[in-house]
Amino acid sequence: MKKIFLLLTLALSTAALGNHAAAQQKKPRIGIAGIYVENSVFMPNRQELMSRPIDMPDFLSPDSVLGQAAEWIPFSRGFGNGRGLITKESYDAFVEKTLETIKANMPYDAFWFYNHGACSVEGVDDPEGDFMEKVRGVIGNDALTTTTMDLHGNASWKVALYSDLITTFRKAPHDDMRESIRRGVSNLIERIESGKGRPAYKAWVPVPVLLSGEWTSTRAEPAKSLYAMVPEVEAMPGVIDAGIWIGYVWGDNQRNSGVVMVVGDDKEQVSAGAKKLAQRFWDVRREFTLEAPGHSLDECLDLAIASKKKPFLISDMGDNPGGGGSGEVTWTLARVLKRPEFQSPKGKSLLYCSIPGDELVEAARKVGVGGHVEGYVGAMTDNSYEPPVLLSGEVVYVSPAPEAGQPAEQAPARRRSNIAIVKAGSVYVVVGTSSPTPNLKDTGIDPSKMDIVMVKQGYLVNQWYNMKADWVMAFTRGSVDQDFQKLPYKNIVRPMFPLDPDMADPELNVIFVPSAKYFYGR
Repeated sequence: MKKIFLLLTLALSTAALGNHAAAQQKKPRIGIAGIYVENSVFMPNRQELMSRPIDMPDFLSPDSVLGQAAEWIPFSRGFGNGRGLITKESYDAFVEKTLETIKANMPYDAFWFYNHGACSVEGVDDPEGDFMEKVRGVIGNDALTTTTMDLHGNASWKVALYSDLITTFRKAPHDDMRESIRRGVSNLIERIESGKGRPAYKAWVPVPVLLSGEWTSTRAEPAKSLYAMVPEVEAMPGVIDAGIWIGYVWGDNQRNSGVVMVVGDDKEQVSAGAKKLAQRFWDVRREFTLEAPGHSLDECLDLAIASKKKPFLISDMGDNPGGGGSGEVTWTLARVLKRPEFQSPKGKSLLYCSIPGDELVEAARKVGVGGHVEGYVGAMTDNSYEPPVLLSGEVVYVSPAPEAGQPAEQAPARRRSNIAIVKAGSVYVVVGTSSPTPNLKDTGIDPSKMDIVMVKQGYLVNQWYNMKADWVMAFTRGSVDQDFQKLPYKNIVRPMFPLDPDMADPELNVIFVPSAKYFYGR
């Protein structure tokens, strides 16, 4: 009898241990999808929204703490080429296909919206909010959600409604991108593991300021001090996260505006933190300025040519592909090539980054390094400001030909590695990509040794910022024009600073956003 009792006890203990192990192994299922596009509406051409698999961040690797904390289920993100509005057909196709895969992998304990926030689609006022609403319609409103965004995106009412947790970058340039996305994911896991679930309060405060990243770099005042307040608010008791969205100035819908959001469990603290950030944002609105001196293109070139500092950096701001421009506008390049100071090979050297031109790359490959090449570059689709430029010069570098049978490069123009460098007079033009930071390794070109470097950027990313001996920002033409007053807005909510510089002070009301579950009652 005693033996039977011992066997029974052992069996029950084993079963209990097995059940405990099973419970320990059960992880929350978290789906991931989003739209990661920043595209100007002030461009005549159109582009398709392309679906790509999600590249999981390194902090979610299978052997990482966060990676092991959940069953991560990545679907896809929508990307574009930065060339005008997304077509409604391609947007609908992306949404339909993504929803199908999300539905096929139900259920979910949580969902991560991996967005940028500045996508513009024909006939859709709020693409990210619309997409999030449709996803919620599939997964239900019980699943806990987090949204990670670029501070130059739009934290619309819909985005706020369908986000239980939300975070955005706090630096421009975005040196904290990884840190910010990790914060959003970590907050999601913490709320799941602690059992606290969705925060009790989400404060949303629209701030009627619409400026570009060039005017609000966090390396310069007042943005530097303004954004330094964000972690202070986050540290307040009962606050989980806080953010300031500058918004996307080259979009044109009611959602295009500055926004402050604070989420947490203490209503008074959440409200006070949101009001504090929003009021400061408004109070410093007239102090925002370019990080470097801004001049016309000719004035910038005059300063660079006269300078003894090298490399002298010039930002070609009007066609910045990183800000939503096409990267193929030739207005600036055409004028640089006509300057007499650059006509001779012995003139001051100027490196121009960059201009698309696949046909010229192929022609350069045929004649080889040292050969003479001639052909048109740029403005293949975005020719509103200048037609394609006839570039004629010596091939300084051309990337190796693709191996036999290898398909033509399908990467977006900004990321293409199939390039040539052509020297026209004393100007070195990087052809074949729209990237302002092309990979120049093994090309024989050292930007630090150039007299002048001109890049299609606004504020400089660290690669150029750390290299510069001097720097000016050129007001050039393109779909991300910095002269906001002349942009043909039709749909943004007015008055809006700086378009309406003498507008009355807004109330800056703190609006508490309900959770989607409570909003719909289910």
